[in-house]
Amino acid sequence: MKRAFYFLAAACGIMLSPPLYAQQPADSVLTSATLQDCIRYALGHQPVLKQSQIDEAITDRTVKSKLADWYPQINLDYNIQHYMELPTSIFGGNPTKVGVANTSNAGFGLNQNIFTRDLLLASNTAKAVRKQSKQNTVRNQIDVVADVSKAYYDILLTSQQIQVLDEDIIRLERSLKDARNQYESGTVDKIDFKRATISLNNARAQQKSARELLIAKQVYLKQLMGYPESAGNVPLVYDTAQMVQLVTGADTSLTANYQNRIEYQQLQTQQSLQKANLQYNKWSFLPSVSAFVNYNFVWQNQTFSKLYNTDYPNSLLGLKLSLPIFQGGKRIHNIKMAELQLQRVDWDFATLKNQINTQYAQAMAAYKSNLNDFNTLKDNVAMAQDVYNMLQLQYKEGIKTYLDVLISETDLRTAQLSYYNAMYQVLSSKIDLQKALGTLTANY
Repeated sequence: MKRAFYFLAAACGIMLSPPLYAQQPADSVLTSATLQDCIRYALGHQPVLKQSQIDEAITDRTVKSKLADWYPQINLDYNIQHYMELPTSIFGGNPTKVGVANTSNAGFGLNQNIFTRDLLLASNTAKAVRKQSKQNTVRNQIDVVADVSKAYYDILLTSQQIQVLDEDIIRLERSLKDARNQYESGTVDKIDFKRATISLNNARAQQKSARELLIAKQVYLKQLMGYPESAGNVPLVYDTAQMVQLVTGADTSLTANYQNRIEYQQLQTQQSLQKANLQYNKWSFLPSVSAFVNYNFVWQNQTFSKLYNTDYPNSLLGLKLSLPIFQGGKRIHNIKMAELQLQRVDWDFATLKNQINTQYAQAMAAYKSNLNDFNTLKDNVAMAQDVYNMLQLQYKEGIKTYLDVLISETDLRTAQLSYYNAMYQVLSSKIDLQKALGTLTANY
């Protein structure tokens, strides 16, 4: 009985504790959006995370529902009946009508569980089950942070590419104007003019494609953030210099730590629950014990209108013990099955460790490779700009041909576009590296 009261007190404390819900953000749209703003908004509005929070609340209520069986269970049963023909019993070989035509019963029953393996399992695993639900939310949050960050960088990349193409179009329009003037003055033939026109048309086509692509990427970011469709584009703000600093912010000396990964933590929780399941099956050889109290009101009368005039109550209390003796070996098989399931979790750990090692190696290699490309292309941009400026002056002085200018201009555009693409690649691979290390969190 002491154990029953202990579990009753614990269950009462759990049920009286208020459920925790994520704070609902008040803002529905953003006036300006840095990466941190986008992530915070997504963590407060993303439908998948909203569902995860609801799942947490459902899990909490489910646990409380299971633990509620530790409380006294009170029931009321009521019935009223009329015999159209009274039952007959044999007394001394003579058939005799017994009973009265009208009867009614109202019974109150109280049952208190003292020992049952189902309730012990619920009590022992309540914390782990809630933890498992919370870990699912954390894993979804980490995925949202990674996806929003990559989408944010991708939009900035495309915006920078459009800016490069805008500047390139201005240069090409100026070059086309010079080529037209020289052609009309008879200084050169129309080849330079046509080449300038072709380059300008190609740049405008790239610009158009990039702008259309930017629209689609904005829509994708809004989807990841849970941003309202009617609110227009997310007003992104960024600092290119700060982004360049972020490129080199990863510590390449770190190694993979399994404990940091949410997937490993989830597997630990699963292992804990599987151990509890094994213990639950071992408890199947123990009896279930409960106490009960019943109080019944009984009314009987031959005349229906006088049925409730006289009451003939009865009451009882008792202790119930239920012990299955033989079930065809079912309990032994369940125990063996639970042991095998626990062994399988051990192999899940081995598989996960191999996956984490592979993800870490791939992410680190990609980050280092992309960082090297970024540094190389950064130097290429400076050199391409110098070459273009020099050839532009030499062309005006008649030393170089217009073809040399167009080639240098194309090289400059390619170097600039490649530079920003490399910036996105290294920032994206940095996120993958943080995720592989388990250092990417949802604390924003």
